[in-house]
Amino acid sequence: MSTISTTHASVTSSTDDHRAWYSFRPWWRWMLVALAFPVAGYVAHLIVGRVDSVAPAMLGGVIAGAGIGAAQWVLLRRRGIGVRWIAATAVGLGVGLTGGAALVSYRTDITSLAVMGAVSGLAVGLAQGATLDGTKRMLLWSAATAALWAVGWAITTAGGIGVDQQFVVFGAYGAISSTFLQSTIVGAFIPKTVRS
Repeated sequence: MSTISTTHASVTSSTDDHRAWYSFRPWWRWMLVALAFPVAGYVAHLIVGRVDSVAPAMLGGVIAGAGIGAAQWVLLRRRGIGVRWIAATAVGLGVGLTGGAALVSYRTDITSLAVMGAVSGLAVGLAQGATLDGTKRMLLWSAATAALWAVGWAITTAGGIGVDQQFVVFGAYGAISSTFLQSTIVGAFIPKTVRS
């Protein structure tokens, strides 16, 4: 009888994991993270000014990344994500923004900012993904984050925000859009069973 129960529990757990991986629906609480982008970005902008060289890109990325990572961690800690997530986000954005902004020569046209966003998002995704279980999960989270950050910058630019100010992260339009899209995949990539 215990063998049957154990087998049934194993099959149920496997089915739940499979369902969690392929269930893409919004996690509405995740939308609170959208508030962190303009706040963290504004604080970073006040401290470092324009992202027009390596030093402000690196420092601004670390500051904004810490704020965004902290907001995400507040929601993810119940899913077993540790505080390393905050440091990973800060380092990821510091490195990613430094590389991405330099790659596009600090230009602020929509294409340049989308490329910068993709590079920044990839670095953030890789750093955050390193705190998750499994290489596949890390790589897919990285690719998704890169795409979402590119979208965030494109929407912000198209929305008429003064991106010529060379901000650290995209504004409210981009934050709401990218955070909503990310809310549909958080449950798939970071189920409640993940431990860090």
